[in-house]
Amino acid sequence: MIDGFVHPAFGPLSDALQATTRRKRGGAALCVYHRGEKVADMWSGTSDREGTPWRSDTLCTAFSTGKGVASTALHILADRGLVDYDAPVATYWPEFAANDKSAVTVRHLLCHEAALHRIRGVVPDAFAFTDWSAMCDVLAAQPCAWPPGTRNGYHGLTYGWLVGGIIERVSGKSLTEFIDAEITRPLGLDGVFFGVPPAERHRLALLLARDRNGNTDSPRALAMIQRVERFRRTRAAIDAFFVLRFNELLDSDALQAAPMPAFNGAFTARSLARLYAALANGGELDGTRLMSAETVRAASTVQNTRPDAVVFFPMRWRLGYHLAATSRGVLPRGFGHFGYGGSGAWCDPDSQLAVAFTTNTLAGTPFGDSRLLRLGALAMACARRSTH
Repeated sequence: MIDGFVHPAFGPLSDALQATTRRKRGGAALCVYHRGEKVADMWSGTSDREGTPWRSDTLCTAFSTGKGVASTALHILADRGLVDYDAPVATYWPEFAANDKSAVTVRHLLCHEAALHRIRGVVPDAFAFTDWSAMCDVLAAQPCAWPPGTRNGYHGLTYGWLVGGIIERVSGKSLTEFIDAEITRPLGLDGVFFGVPPAERHRLALLLARDRNGNTDSPRALAMIQRVERFRRTRAAIDAFFVLRFNELLDSDALQAAPMPAFNGAFTARSLARLYAALANGGELDGTRLMSAETVRAASTVQNTRPDAVVFFPMRWRLGYHLAATSRGVLPRGFGHFGYGGSGAWCDPDSQLAVAFTTNTLAGTPFGDSRLLRLGALAMACARRSTH
């Protein structure tokens, strides 16, 4: 069953969303804005193994989708003249200059050229992620893996603390306080959290792993890592993502105990779509302006097109966002962020379209789930035909 509503011009999205949950256990939500108007807000399926229906306010852990939200927060500071993209990070975070990083700029971080993607060997295990201050300190002390600006390598787990650390030091507020004050409340969002408060956790969908990679701490897994890392091309990917007890963290209550903005953001599709609708509309929605159109253009300008050293193919990194892909191709000016498991959100300024999809059925990687790609292509097709 599908709940919610859809504008007649976008009616095909209803059947498409229902098909995604009919074929899989679990649930999903889809929200779409076009020209500043919400044209679809639907949900389907179940939020746990017991068959509890997905509800209008169900939150879903959306993993790297949250990188786009955290990046937007930093762009708000840049828009106010408080952060310069080309200034050294150490300008705002003096401790960051350790280990010859004084030349690493904010731009380097945002477009994944800072060479600080490594997490393997940096912390003892994934439960270290629950200590925000300690994670910021340990990453600020790390050396770059290669000269910054010479290559791009996806900062898959480290990105959130690095960007969040700048936001915290410039704003004088914690990341969660800043996002609440400058994004959530102004836009009237119903679900944007990095670390879901206990009072809101009843809304949180249970993650259902369809293709979990097994026990990453097992002797067999460790032996496989040792074999794979012999290949220079794959070493950066292992360094970026391999950390002991990661699956254990995902399955524990500790996942939402503290902000981990690279991967533990929990959202409603409605909130993500509304945020990206503002970006699609030059930084403003319904009379609320997050940033200037000039800042949106700067933030969404492609910074590099070379293959990524961690995920192997060109992501067309913007400043904190990547390309917007659909099953019918990449949108030339579209940008957003997808996440592990299949959730994601993006916008296209050319058509003023914003699409957000959340799901608790984990595919294993963002590239192993085509649902958002197909839904996005269909939404774009509807937008091109629409005269509403």
